[in-house]
Amino acid sequence: MQSKYPQKPGIDFILKQAFFYWNKTLFFQLVFSIFYFGIFFSVLFFLDGRYGVLTQYIEAAKNVNLGMNASEQMLKMQSNPGLIYFSWAVIGTMVFLYPLNIGFYNIYRKIDLKEKLELGDLLVGYNGLNFFKYIGYYIFWLFVYIYTFQTIILGVAWVMVTIFVAPLMFFTDKRIFEAISLNFQALRKYFLEILVCIIVALFFKYIGFALFFVGGLFTFPFWNAMIYSLYKTIFSEKS
Repeated sequence: MQSKYPQKPGIDFILKQAFFYWNKTLFFQLVFSIFYFGIFFSVLFFLDGRYGVLTQYIEAAKNVNLGMNASEQMLKMQSNPGLIYFSWAVIGTMVFLYPLNIGFYNIYRKIDLKEKLELGDLLVGYNGLNFFKYIGYYIFWLFVYIYTFQTIILGVAWVMVTIFVAPLMFFTDKRIFEAISLNFQALRKYFLEILVCIIVALFFKYIGFALFFVGGLFTFPFWNAMIYSLYKTIFSEKS
């Protein structure tokens, strides 16, 4: 398949389109969040029971608030032999859960095609060898992000340079670096549109937790609707 760029879209059109997809899939947003957080926090609390990292972190935060030296508390945490196992297990859980996001691209495309939606559509990212393709990409993406996020600006740049990689891999079967190249080309032409949409998506994604915690279960996956709206507007696919 080939990708080309149509006439420049308006930001308002992209945003309206994203909210349309999100509103049409509220049930799937809820299922996604329950499944994602259910597994993530189950693993987190199991690991804390085994290694006590979270408990130690909470205790350290209390000690810092009481005026104790923050560096000493950090060194105390780092001396916990279970910290490294805890960290790798949390990362492994995030990697395992990533393909859930791919399911939304399939759902949004089925909406465009007016096809019937099924709960199993959320799990399309786990089908066959595709599962290893997507987790391989996310491992690569996450480790670059962990190092670039420390500078904030580079972290944001990495998100923008890779925002279309997953849908390009899913819809056009592009390889990672080929998808990044196409993503970079789109970013050069649609920088403002992509930047504004990322800001809106991140704000809306977490606003549900800030205003009413349960609402976050519906807004947390909104990021996928924004990515698909941008992808659909910027890229056109031809056989």
